[in-house]
Amino acid sequence: MFFKKLFITAVFFSLCTIVVFGQSTIKVLIVDGQNNHVQWPKITYMLKEYMEDTELFSVDVARSAYTWQGEEYLSDFPVEGMGKTTALDEPKPDPDFQPDFSGYDVVICNFGWNAAPWPDKTQQAFEKYMEEGGGLVVFHAADNSFPQWKAYNQMIGLGGWGDRTEKDGPLVYYNDAGELVRDDSPGNAGAHGPESEYQITIRKPDHPITKGMPEVWMHTKDELYNRLRGPAENMEVLATAYSAEDNKGTGRHEPALMTLSYGKGRIFHNIMGHADHSVSGVGFITTMLRGTEWAATGKVTQPIPSDFPNATTSSSRQVMAKEEE
Repeated sequence: MFFKKLFITAVFFSLCTIVVFGQSTIKVLIVDGQNNHVQWPKITYMLKEYMEDTELFSVDVARSAYTWQGEEYLSDFPVEGMGKTTALDEPKPDPDFQPDFSGYDVVICNFGWNAAPWPDKTQQAFEKYMEEGGGLVVFHAADNSFPQWKAYNQMIGLGGWGDRTEKDGPLVYYNDAGELVRDDSPGNAGAHGPESEYQITIRKPDHPITKGMPEVWMHTKDELYNRLRGPAENMEVLATAYSAEDNKGTGRHEPALMTLSYGKGRIFHNIMGHADHSVSGVGFITTMLRGTEWAATGKVTQPIPSDFPNATTSSSRQVMAKEEE
């Protein structure tokens, strides 16, 4: 009887170990510090909260010692354990910005337009991390960053601004016939009209990130990037948004959600996320949570939430307020 109980106990603890292992926490690193979108400290804070609330992710933040823009948000939305930073009027490279990427399953980039380049050593370390199977998530202005960094442009597939032109790659969009177009026409990369709500159309409904989403859903008020261009290699467009000409758009179906590969690494690219009200949208939150899990693991286990938007009505969570002292 003793040995029977011992055997049952051993099996029980083995099963517990399997369950715990199967639910292991995904380690996320958000990198930020310089972004033309002044709310970037708040958006980092919001992403960290959303992710940790799922109990699927643990989130750290690596911030450049020199910050640019968003100074008024740094004290209102502090990151626990963050070292001293210095706010500057212009971007400045941080020679000591050297996160240990190897300790994380996925990196989320919240740098933006005009951010100073990372040190060469850090760029090389990140390229190695991605080549060996790391994960990367870029959203909104992160695709404006680092126009001179060849490997980064390969990772994100499409980018805007920063003197990007036809030299950097084609425009990519869907036409009205539902065909993916690679357009080599000359011109600058990156534009958008005034913020507005807009519909997201799922193009790859069987992908783990988009599986179960309505074919069309309404995103909250946000900028809709158009005329993005870049290498667009090893890239799959999961969803598009129609860029209306009466809102300073192109009259084309612009890429909104993309996945890419770089070496053994996986990348999720999301054009949404301009401001706190945009980041509070349930569509944005859901795509970021599922996209981050996919970039880290290649799978998605999180369900589509019950308050997910439909084709005509957007859905938002309460915008986070500053921390009380």
